[in-house]
Amino acid sequence: MKEKKSLVDAIKQKGKNLEAEMSFFDHLEILRWHLLRSAVAIIIFTILSFVFYDFIFDTIIMGPKKPDFWTYRMMCKIGSYFDMGPDFCIKEIPGKIINTELAGQFTLQLNSSLLTGVVLGFPYLLWELWRFVKPALHDNERQSASGFVLYATLLFILGIAFGYFLVAPLSVNFLSNYTVSNVIENTITVDSYLSTVATLTLGTGVVFELPIIIYILSKLGIMTPQFMREKRRYAIVLILITAAIVTPTPDILTMLTVSFPLFMLYELSIGVSKNVQKKKEKEEQEFYSN
Repeated sequence: MKEKKSLVDAIKQKGKNLEAEMSFFDHLEILRWHLLRSAVAIIIFTILSFVFYDFIFDTIIMGPKKPDFWTYRMMCKIGSYFDMGPDFCIKEIPGKIINTELAGQFTLQLNSSLLTGVVLGFPYLLWELWRFVKPALHDNERQSASGFVLYATLLFILGIAFGYFLVAPLSVNFLSNYTVSNVIENTITVDSYLSTVATLTLGTGVVFELPIIIYILSKLGIMTPQFMREKRRYAIVLILITAAIVTPTPDILTMLTVSFPLFMLYELSIGVSKNVQKKKEKEEQEFYSN
């Protein structure tokens, strides 16, 4: 009788394990379709970028290399208004861009079209990930995270704009003019130029997602506002070092122009973590009071 009962229990346990495994693989299948739709959207944007590549390359990608780029023109106007001298007005970006491989220009078009497709398709990717996670959340969690896609997209766009119009051109100008000897001429490969501009632009877009990352980490209990306040001095030093590297002149105004949005971003992240902590403490008080 005991053997029969143990056999039945084993069969039931096996059934539960199979059901759990099926549920796990069902979730994987759902996630696969979300990622597949995101990949299709990115491919569509990549194809469109490939078709309209003349505008993307000449106007957007090569923009920070041209002296008439919007950022350089604004710097000239600001320098003239505040009488900062001729060094603040950028009239020339030295360095010749070359291609050193037979298929270099073709791969350049493919890679830059793919990067453009990823940037344009990023909001849709966030939306698909939100659709996947949303059913697993409770009602209060859905309500608190309902603006995830909107806020993450806005922060990403702001980061891309900040990186493209400020960090990338200032870095390109600094690196193009930096020399250790007059006998060395800067001849830059197109791959090096593209990777530098893309890394700075996309990297800044990812950095601007810091409040979203802090929100998630605070929800998980990994990050606290107390910890971020304690480490603020280190964050300030890192931000100032970054601003000093990318700015073309050593004046304090230019450094503050680059570093101010990063300071605000860090303080915003502290506020987000503080808000999450307050809500968690309130929920705990309500739980224990009941």
